[in-house]
Amino acid sequence: MPDPDLPTDLERYDFSYRGATVSVEEQGGGPRVFVLIHGIGMGRTVFADLVGKLRTHGRVIALDQPGYGEAPEPQRTPTMERTADLIAALLTERRLRSSGREIVVAGHSMGSQVATELAVRHPHLVDRLVLVAPTVDAVARTAHQQLLRLGRDLLAESPRVLAVGAREYVRAGPNLRRKMHEMLAHRPEDSYPRVTAPTLVIRGSEDRVCPRDWCARVTGAIPGAVLEEIEGHGHETMIRDAAPTASRILTFVGASASTSALADPTDS
Repeated sequence: MPDPDLPTDLERYDFSYRGATVSVEEQGGGPRVFVLIHGIGMGRTVFADLVGKLRTHGRVIALDQPGYGEAPEPQRTPTMERTADLIAALLTERRLRSSGREIVVAGHSMGSQVATELAVRHPHLVDRLVLVAPTVDAVARTAHQQLLRLGRDLLAESPRVLAVGAREYVRAGPNLRRKMHEMLAHRPEDSYPRVTAPTLVIRGSEDRVCPRDWCARVTGAIPGAVLEEIEGHGHETMIRDAAPTASRILTFVGASASTSALADPTDS
């Protein structure tokens, strides 16, 4: 019997390419496609609030990267570039470009690194790029520095963020150290100048993982990019309350959304 709490247009499946697999959820409909790429230790479930606010404006694809969430652990931890190629193969397989819909790729934290490589390596598949809390700050590219910054950021976060984050980090498995290594080895600043898609950079004003000067550097390195700050939010802004992020994304892509449309229907 179908779950009455699930959207009727929800589609779930796995996609494999060159020894790595992503677990995918698709839902919604409209003139564009939103592709959501999560950060380290997370999974597609952290986008639940954001998906609910975007699905009436386009088809939303939220995925678990290899070894995260429900996606199986690959034999070899993929680089940011390899993960980008995997997602490009998924979008090609789904014939999203041939559908004529605008493709908006949004990456959070480490997911912003994958999204950047997707835009650079496969520019025909990315019409617009959104980088939320982009990592890794070039002046803090060590595991110790990143974990210290994240710890400080989480001290101010809500119990909901802590609960979701803890669950997803456990699901990320014992190879989190190797995954952290690949994240830190990647130098996104080398790729930013090669991005050709219109780009929006989003930062929470209280984000201690991604300081404002770093996000300003990211924005300045990408031709024509724009920086938006969300007041009072930290690194995990889309988990606590996705409405401000959704509003900025929809404005960026030229979609209109009322305040009521961005409200969580479970709050009514």
